[in-house]
Amino acid sequence: MKAGDVLGHEFMGEVVEVGAKSTLKKGQRVVVPFTIACGSCFHCGKHQYSACPNGLPADNQDIARELYGHEMSALFGYSHMTGGYAGGQAEYVRVPFSDVGPIVIPDGVEDDKVLFLSDILPTGWQAAEYAQIEPGDTVAVWGCGPVGLFAVQSAFLMGAERVIAIDHFPHRLELAKRFGAETINFEDSATYDALMEMTGGIGPDAVIDAVGLEATGCSSTTSSIRSRRRPFSAPIGRIRSAKRSSPAARADACRCRRSTAASSTSFRSARSWKRG
Repeated sequence: MKAGDVLGHEFMGEVVEVGAKSTLKKGQRVVVPFTIACGSCFHCGKHQYSACPNGLPADNQDIARELYGHEMSALFGYSHMTGGYAGGQAEYVRVPFSDVGPIVIPDGVEDDKVLFLSDILPTGWQAAEYAQIEPGDTVAVWGCGPVGLFAVQSAFLMGAERVIAIDHFPHRLELAKRFGAETINFEDSATYDALMEMTGGIGPDAVIDAVGLEATGCSSTTSSIRSRRRPFSAPIGRIRSAKRSSPAARADACRCRRSTAASSTSFRSARSWKRG
């Protein structure tokens, strides 16, 4: 980060100006995904928008390569490693590649109902989807922050019979209970033993790691692992990178007046394992 940088990668707003190639119109309300993707490269063609390199300035690509081994897509309000683009904690935001990412909100839908489509809801949903949840499954979710709580709700919507939420903050666990989850406080009990007891010695059918890379400061990627062994062994099986559906950068931009911004500005990841 540098002095003067504007944070905020989860936002929505009203379109006030449009570029020549933008498909948006003034006055429309839009949710803006935080990735900046071109929509026409190899990765975008596979809907792997978070791997699009075309929004990331060449001078910034070396930073990502050094930390992650490869450049990534540009992101709003998330350091110069991802392009140094100004984020949503401002009155106005320039949105590159506005013909690709922004989601137009229908009239009559309140801002608060759609704001989280910019990041944390799709992340939690995607983790649950990659866990390949089947009706009647028991799903364990590690981490009850915003992404984890959305993963809890998504798991139920996908047919899970039981969801076990794991964290150590009482207020987070209480929120998970409100969404129907059973809970484990890992500071009060051994998580493995508690899971075995709660599942009759079988263990969960699928597990989701929604803790995020910032919790420990170490590098992580969003991925899904379909395990062929017990979910408490070293994960073995297919690994697929979880790419977010999002936008990217050029002259066909739009300018949005910020309506609402989510409180968190940190990148999150979620991983899921499914016992096969």
